[in-house]
Amino acid sequence: MSYVDEIIEQVITKNPGEPEFHQAVREVLESIRPVIDANEEKFRRDALLERLVNPERQIKFRVPWIDDNGSVHVNTGYRVQFNSAIGPYKGGLRLHPSVNIGIIKFLGFEQIFKNSLTGLPIGGGKGGSDFDPKGKSDREIMSFCQSFMLELSKYIGADTDVPAGDIGTGAREIGYMFGMYKRIRNVFEGVLTGKGLSFGGSLARTEATGYGLLYITEELLKDHGIDIKGKTAVVSGAGNVAIYAIEKAHQLGAKVLTCSDSTGWVYDPDGIDVAALKQIKEIDRARLTEYKKYRPNSEYHEGRGVWQIKADIALPCATQNELDIEDAKLLVANGAIAVCEGANMPTTEAATKYLQENGVYFVPGKAANAGGVATSALEMSQNSERLSWSFGEVDSKLNGIMVNLYHNIAKAAEKYGYKDNFVVGANIAGFEKVLDAMNAQGIV
Repeated sequence: MSYVDEIIEQVITKNPGEPEFHQAVREVLESIRPVIDANEEKFRRDALLERLVNPERQIKFRVPWIDDNGSVHVNTGYRVQFNSAIGPYKGGLRLHPSVNIGIIKFLGFEQIFKNSLTGLPIGGGKGGSDFDPKGKSDREIMSFCQSFMLELSKYIGADTDVPAGDIGTGAREIGYMFGMYKRIRNVFEGVLTGKGLSFGGSLARTEATGYGLLYITEELLKDHGIDIKGKTAVVSGAGNVAIYAIEKAHQLGAKVLTCSDSTGWVYDPDGIDVAALKQIKEIDRARLTEYKKYRPNSEYHEGRGVWQIKADIALPCATQNELDIEDAKLLVANGAIAVCEGANMPTTEAATKYLQENGVYFVPGKAANAGGVATSALEMSQNSERLSWSFGEVDSKLNGIMVNLYHNIAKAAEKYGYKDNFVVGANIAGFEKVLDAMNAQGIV
């Protein structure tokens, strides 16, 4: 049995009931197989893959908090510090009922390569809780966040582990966590990113993941002689990533026809109204059923279905494994040119393979949605220097990072004989940098 197959089997055996983690490991190891096979004897001797797929540290803890009626609730908190070879652990905190250790390990493992691809000195980590902020009052969310940070604060720091936002964790939650960290540790440092502008946050951080997704999509198309201007796109999601992906797509001259949330989806033939979407989701915190009030010509549908709308570009920006094989067949039948992932691993393995086999340019989330963590690292730099950069300065740096990232993954794919296979390119390019750092630092 080859070293790659041996480690995949080992991961599945040692981590039962964690299919997302198995999927992430399998996807990465299969695509870096050419590098592993060429160095199998050395890598096996050094247990390189074993060290890569096993987190440096896994933290699991209880989070008791009190609701507005005085009742106590207990959630589970997690932080997986996966790999610090190229810098302090960096990755978001996800607050969602679906969160479990397998989800956090999948996200943390992906984060290693995503962070490496940015070219910035940040390692891979992830965390969160099965707490659901939906329907909770500000006071209840503060109660949870303070309790969560009371334990998490023991393991993080500006030069150790710098968490950020993710699903369910926005500026409000980061603010409550930062306040508690500061009180516990008595230091004002850049321990969290995604902070408010009044206490160390960065301009353009809110927009970064969505904007970065469009910068890499634009560069992908440009590299293949295609102008994004005039193209149509379908987007899933209606959260932070989706909203700002839609906004930047419109700025670049494309028209986005769809968005979705957990209950249904919207089709707007005139192009999604970003102002209306922001009002519904960021201010009113309502459902997309409200969208038709702003755009009577739009259609609202319950369930899922954005991928059935004919468009040139598909941008999945909601959650993992949301785009399956049947969706991929619809996209191919409708003549889609490219699929670029705004969420973390939103496309199933079968769907990814089908898209690639049918000539659709496919850029995985570890590359396409790296704009968020890249700008988080830029926030860390500003905090270290006690400076605040302008929106234009941050946005320009983000654009440069995403353009360079695209060309790095394209070159890595071509170097190993996989031209235009950006999954292989992203995994190899990310892996090689981590590999060099791990080798240089010895068996630790």
